[in-house]
Amino acid sequence: MTLLAIPYPNIDPVAFSLGPLSVKWYGIAYMAGLLLGWWYVKCLVRDNSLWRKGNSPFTETMMDDVLLVTTLGVVIGGRLGHVLFYELTYYLSNPSQILKIWQGGMAFHGGALGVTIALWLFSIWKRVSVLSLTDVVTAAVPIGLFFGRIANFINSEVVGTVSNVPWAITFPGYGEQPRHPAMLYEALLEGAVLLAILAWLIYKRGSLKMPGLTVGAFLAGYGVFRMFVELFKIEEYGMPIAGVPLTRGMLYSIPMVVLGTYLMWRAKAVAAREAESGAAPDAKSS
Repeated sequence: MTLLAIPYPNIDPVAFSLGPLSVKWYGIAYMAGLLLGWWYVKCLVRDNSLWRKGNSPFTETMMDDVLLVTTLGVVIGGRLGHVLFYELTYYLSNPSQILKIWQGGMAFHGGALGVTIALWLFSIWKRVSVLSLTDVVTAAVPIGLFFGRIANFINSEVVGTVSNVPWAITFPGYGEQPRHPAMLYEALLEGAVLLAILAWLIYKRGSLKMPGLTVGAFLAGYGVFRMFVELFKIEEYGMPIAGVPLTRGMLYSIPMVVLGTYLMWRAKAVAAREAESGAAPDAKSS
């Protein structure tokens, strides 16, 4: 271990116990992200000035239902995504481990697919714009990402490559060599920085008035940040394409960048056409 290495703080994964029940920091982090994100979403739908025609297409009560479907999408999609995208062979041999989400193992890309499906079904049920709905939900997703990456740090997972930078940390289970705290890089970029970018678009550029722009910016921003941080990560699950220096995280992020860029272009193009025609945008468009 070098003199510059920062020892891991050895955080107990169990926050507190109530008799036989143990509450882990991992679960608290995910719950904090969901609840704070829910609060932020309600603030956005409450502010009519952020929406077209000065009228929010959603009610605060509706966001209570959105919290439920989003939570289901995150948990089910995130867990199945990790199982299918990263460690399928292991879980096929140990199926009883699939339900043990408190031990870690949640894939963002799987969670994103789960939430997308959940919101699409919800938009059909409530007859609201799926783009506007995903806009407001994804505006708050970086909050959950921030807390999720903090949970990774507590669990000493998503560890980076060996490094001699002054902030390198010696993680338990990875030898005595200091490594990049890659999960904290993600907490900063995918969490704090991306949240600030989306907030700027919403409050300064009126992105919620252009359905698809906010979710597009989120997808593109997350994809770029994720691919950047992957440069500092251990590739624990092997390169998916032999001879190609792409991690699974990079590979799964490329479609997000492409789709996000398209959605932003589409949102601005629609807004430009409506401005030329002098027609007010329909708040129910999708």
